[in-house]
Amino acid sequence: MTTVKLVLSQKSGTLIHVRSDDMVVKALQQMRDNRVRSVLVIDDGVLVGIITQGDCSIKVLLPGLDAKDTQVSQVMTSKPITVKLSDRVDACMGLMVSKGFRHLPVLDNGAVVGVISIGDVVKDVIRDLQLNVGELTRYIMNDAPGG
Repeated sequence: MTTVKLVLSQKSGTLIHVRSDDMVVKALQQMRDNRVRSVLVIDDGVLVGIITQGDCSIKVLLPGLDAKDTQVSQVMTSKPITVKLSDRVDACMGLMVSKGFRHLPVLDNGAVVGVISIGDVVKDVIRDLQLNVGELTRYIMNDAPGG
């Protein structure tokens, strides 16, 4: 398995975020425009939360609130669990599975540098499996006794 740093290097460097005092509609527009399912909440350079499509559906739409009149701070997940660039992707996967998260903000020396998603983790697992299958095939075809 690889590190978070490698996974982030394969994504666009765009950091999609809103402020906690923005309205939920702005977060939803960011999600739509960038084709993502979560947006970081950053105030004055500090990560204060994360808001997901699920948060918007369950905490805004179901109770009948208006996304244009509801602040992000009312529905975001405050103080989200974060990971570091040096963390292994398999550890992130375990954290996501055990906590039920689909997105983990990534910090480097306290600064937000990106987000790793469950999709990123799955892509890494598939890439690892493809490499392993290739190595095994080469071994069987070339290096194994009688090959």
